Amino acid sequence: MRLLILDRDGVINQESDRFIKSPEEWIPIPGSLEAVARANAAGYRVVVVSNQSGLARGIIDVGQLHLVHQKMHQRLAEHGGRIEAVFFCPHGPGEGCACRKPRPGLFRELSERLHLPLEGVPAVGDRLTDIQAARAAGARPILVETGRGRHTRDANPELRSLPVYEDLAAVIAELCAPGPGR
Repeated sequence: MRLLILDRDGVINQESDRFIKSPEEWIPIPGSLEAVARANAAGYRVVVVSNQSGLARGIIDVGQLHLVHQKMHQRLAEHGGRIEAVFFCPHGPGEGCACRKPRPGLFRELSERLHLPLEGVPAVGDRLTDIQAARAAGARPILVETGRGRHTRDANPELRSLPVYEDLAAVIAELCAPGPGR
């Protein structure tokens, strides 16, 4: 089984400084839904690992978050894609939980539930916290320039050795390209 871990906001859908609070505000990044479908067709199980501090802040409730995810699943299905599971941290930045990225708690929970080590599993994100959590869990971090990715790349020179792609579609094209070891 091949696994692919994605952040949500800024990777699959457009980022918002005011949080994604409703299905109407969830807008896919061009090519991202098709990219997930391509990954699925190539044998990848795709999961989302996402901080959702809007819950702790009272900006969105769990019911609305589920409606946002329902829209994401429906739109993916229209393109032949599927996300197996969504793992999210509902805590705010100051709560000190183990699941909020950059801590690897959600990644570890994912590993335990699937009974799979995450060593070398591609984990795509657009923020430094995504990269840090993936590294801490043993996954292989990949940065996309969508969302806050360009800013993350430019503000963190230590990430220069990290694979950086224009968007999720470019990541999937590389992962699914025929070649040695693929």
